[in-house]
Amino acid sequence: MLHAVPTQPARFMERYVLEAVPRYTSYPPATRFHDGVGAANWSVWMDEQPERPVLSLYVHIPFCKTMCWYCGCNTTVPNRDERVARYLDALDREIRTRPAPENGIVHHIHFGGGSPDMLSPERFHRIMDAFRDRFEIADEAEIAVELDPRGVTEDLAEALAAAGVTRASLGVQDLSPEVQTLIHRIQPAETVARAAMRLRRAGILAINMDIMYGLPAQTVERVEATARAVADMGADRVSVFGYAHVPWFKKHQRAIPEDRLPGASERFDQMHAAAACLKDAGYAAIGFDHFARPEDSLARAARAGELRRNFQGYTDDPYDVLIGYGASSISESRQGYLQNLTDPAHYAQALENGTPVQVRGLERTPTECETGERIARLLCDFEVEPGPDGFDAEALADVIADGLVVLRPDRLIVTPAGRPYVRNIAARIDPAFQATVNQHSQAV
Repeated sequence: MLHAVPTQPARFMERYVLEAVPRYTSYPPATRFHDGVGAANWSVWMDEQPERPVLSLYVHIPFCKTMCWYCGCNTTVPNRDERVARYLDALDREIRTRPAPENGIVHHIHFGGGSPDMLSPERFHRIMDAFRDRFEIADEAEIAVELDPRGVTEDLAEALAAAGVTRASLGVQDLSPEVQTLIHRIQPAETVARAAMRLRRAGILAINMDIMYGLPAQTVERVEATARAVADMGADRVSVFGYAHVPWFKKHQRAIPEDRLPGASERFDQMHAAAACLKDAGYAAIGFDHFARPEDSLARAARAGELRRNFQGYTDDPYDVLIGYGASSISESRQGYLQNLTDPAHYAQALENGTPVQVRGLERTPTECETGERIARLLCDFEVEPGPDGFDAEALADVIADGLVVLRPDRLIVTPAGRPYVRNIAARIDPAFQATVNQHSQAV
């Protein structure tokens, strides 16, 4: 007899919240990348692609006008424009020379950072021209760009639209003046609303907004206020991310007052408060940290069982090959992953010297591909069928006992109480997982 899936809401469970688990934006996780895989592997992999592969392009712009103290991205504040110009010359060279499937068609381009609004209209057009010279880009391709709302001028919005941009993602984080002061990012709600208005008026109608919890001086009330504000601004998608405090890795985070950071249970309450506000505003929950309007393509993909997960989080991008350009970018194909040099100056120097910029990665085995697909389905659909050897009931014993999952003969189902802990659950169907604080992030 099959048991019904329990419907109890999620509750704070410290042992899972504090457990260090992979983010599972790749499988195997990026912590297992090594320097034994490089550019030569990529050339072979590109020759092994299907006749007409779907391509996705990512380009990293590792520059910002100012440094936000919470930031965990690979970015820097350039003290001379020559640094940016040199980097863009190198980026152009990589786009035009790096091996790629000759008959591929691009369905998605994403500009990340850093802050791509650092680029002048002319420089943005230069990158798009290089892509158009090199690749066939589908008429319906989505071209998305991450933006700092403070940098969205009318001229920039019009230039992005003229270059073909169809979606913009605005970093909001929190709208409380006190929180903004403590994270060194002053941007009133009016600044965000004005940026969204300028983008829509230019013809970029799809707007994403990112908010955060776990920042210094944040409270449930402040997170709720920010969530309601982005909903009122008409965001099509909202990502809700937890702040990761790693000052030993990101030195600028040392400016964050640690005695003002919320504790684990407070973070959990803030996360749930944001989710509740967005659901009340009509958003569909996508995975464990994304929300989308029901008519948005991400929500449609989730309903159709076509949601995917990669280094940018949840996506409806249907690629066979993801090619990452620029410093620290990660590329993906069914054969494996490769990452570029992370330092922008070293990246530029390598391209000037004609030496490879892809310096570390991982070649996947068939078994790893199968495990990765099962983990992806669990993270996207909250249920998964067993692998060839079935489920390891012993590894799942604690999450079963705590009501986070229901184990049936034909599938593993995450309960509503287990959804905030789906990464913990994924780790228990990952045969290679080893919980180490130094390698993985806190689960919530």
